[in-house]
Amino acid sequence: MKVLVLVLGLAVVLAVCVARSPYQAVLQHSRIRGRLQGPNVCAMQQIKGTDKKYFTNCKQWYHRKICGKPTVITYECCPGYEKISGEKGCPAALPLVNIYNTLGVVGASTTQMYSERAKLREEVEGPGSFTFFAPSNEAWAALPTEILDALVSNVNIELLNALHYHMVNRRLTSEELKHGSSFASMYQGFHVHIHHYSNGIVTVNCARLIKPDQHATNGIVHVVDRVITAISNNVNTLVEVDDDLETLRTAMAAAGLTAMLESEGQYTIFAPTNDAFEKIPSETLNRILGDPVALRDLLNYHILKTMQCAESIVSGTPMETLQGTTLEVGCDGDQMTLNGKAIITKKDQLGTNGVIHYINELLIPDSAKVLLELAEGSSVSTATKLFVDAGLTPHLTGSEALTLLAPLDEAFKGPVSMTPDMRTLLTNHVLKEQLSSNSLYHGQELETLGGLRLRVFVYRNSLCIENACIAAHDKKGRYATLFTVDKVLTPPMGTVMDVLKADDRFSLLVGAIQTAGMTELLNQQGALTFFAPTNEAFSAMPPAELNKLMRNRQELSAVLRYHLGEGLLVSGGVSSHTRVKPLQGERLELGVRNYTVYVNRIPVVEGDLMATNGVVHAINSIIKPLPPKVEREQADGPAAPPRSAASSRVDSKSFRDDDLFQKVVRSRSSRAMAKKTLKQEKLKFSRFLSDRQSASLCPEFGLSGGSDG
Repeated sequence: MKVLVLVLGLAVVLAVCVARSPYQAVLQHSRIRGRLQGPNVCAMQQIKGTDKKYFTNCKQWYHRKICGKPTVITYECCPGYEKISGEKGCPAALPLVNIYNTLGVVGASTTQMYSERAKLREEVEGPGSFTFFAPSNEAWAALPTEILDALVSNVNIELLNALHYHMVNRRLTSEELKHGSSFASMYQGFHVHIHHYSNGIVTVNCARLIKPDQHATNGIVHVVDRVITAISNNVNTLVEVDDDLETLRTAMAAAGLTAMLESEGQYTIFAPTNDAFEKIPSETLNRILGDPVALRDLLNYHILKTMQCAESIVSGTPMETLQGTTLEVGCDGDQMTLNGKAIITKKDQLGTNGVIHYINELLIPDSAKVLLELAEGSSVSTATKLFVDAGLTPHLTGSEALTLLAPLDEAFKGPVSMTPDMRTLLTNHVLKEQLSSNSLYHGQELETLGGLRLRVFVYRNSLCIENACIAAHDKKGRYATLFTVDKVLTPPMGTVMDVLKADDRFSLLVGAIQTAGMTELLNQQGALTFFAPTNEAFSAMPPAELNKLMRNRQELSAVLRYHLGEGLLVSGGVSSHTRVKPLQGERLELGVRNYTVYVNRIPVVEGDLMATNGVVHAINSIIKPLPPKVEREQADGPAAPPRSAASSRVDSKSFRDDDLFQKVVRSRSSRAMAKKTLKQEKLKFSRFLSDRQSASLCPEFGLSGGSDG
């Protein structure tokens, strides 16, 4: 019996998982979410304060938002069903009637009225098989008065032509409305254009199907949210005839994009108006217009590879442009947004090969910018000002192949004054070639404008140039690249021994190194990481212990070698599970807590003192080996307080009591309890099957069904 139930359950799950159209998948999800309300009830999400409703997909259901606005859940009869007084849900199938009568019961009574006025009633009541994309009552009400008056005039046939353009002379269900397809309408063969998006939204000429698949005896009705108009021109022609796009038209011709926009395709153009171009500084605009490569990148950045009607957008989504990067196309209420900004002034100007949305702000991709423009558009304003003050503007605005290392604003502690040393340091933040972080490798040396050579260090989770680690994605400009780094660069100045001698904090350590005979080691070529005890660390030792250590050269050497790690590790390369092999002794355990690096639970008080043969990290305590348990827990901060023996006894007693309790419970099992358990398991299995149906529609959430909250 159990095997039979399991087989039936799997059959249900497999049936749901069969490939279906995106709309059908969303409809199924809505049916599952509405199942508790009765048979054939669908859950809908309505944007608060509006009449806009959507069948609910997984993402919308759990986020309870559409276009950034909160939604309320409503329950309605699924397409093709109706309520019966006194019964739960929508148990009755709608009786099949002809298209004319169907219009009256699916929220398209205005279309029904105009069908009669245009003498279309006889046709949609008679024999045939039609698809009618019927505007809702609200769609007709939203038409401008002058257009509606022209359509319903008794002295022309415009209304009949308009209604015929909403009809196809064959039955088309939502399953057959494939993405990118088009069908000849009943008005002079002009085509209607279908787009069936992955989020379940279906559009015809960018009008959203709000009540699809309303079946009739002589066809099918899809209620749409606007009155559609015939399309005969491609998108290039739409640009050509609009005076508001004159500058764009000139730029398109100069970039050689006219032929592409006349060809077959499915483009989305975010068209900058003349005003959008005028907002750009003339120097920048003239530079781009005079550079064919930058101009083409600029224009291609405004064109998507796919067609996106405004009604298809319910949340922010990255979409690839012809330029090769992405735009975040989203919405905020009824406003369409680009990269989070509501700059779209006119939507859904449809052509035969794409759609145009007008924007009032020009979008300049990184690939069309010079280095200074890249920096000005990033979170490195302090560094940008300093580079300008240092007289580096000609390098930042020219056509040299460069890479700029720009520290984040928080890398600067307090006010910075421009001194000759600071000017030299900033010059060494500019590398002499255009680089990509993906091409950097461990041990690589990079030359700066100041003539220094900087080293590249590759760690498991970090990529660093000297002490500065890359903190954001590259910004690759027209000629140069911007690397955002987490620290102000510290170029290496001498050997490890030179670094220690130059810092008064290490005077005792320098003497200990000389006593131990390790001076040559710290001066020779190599890559060492020195966790260097300061004078404070030595002073903290008991005098007798310190004196004994300083008199025993072999023991002193062993202690110092335990502070020296093999390889060069800057602080940005330390993660919570980093280990360093010292020159003598067991491994050193490193970790990070609250932006502080710890070595064997001792904090580093100042890190990244760079040397030509290593790096120095200052510590105020002598490092000692960790006990085995602490090593396993990682040395990433202060140790947790030890638990008392009494606490351990309480826990042990609790465990024993709990074990005894479980034995008592098992000993009290009875037939009644077994029946109750069986009933509960059957109920769980039933819910499991239902929720598996829901979960199969929500793979991106990894859900196993459950609460409708």
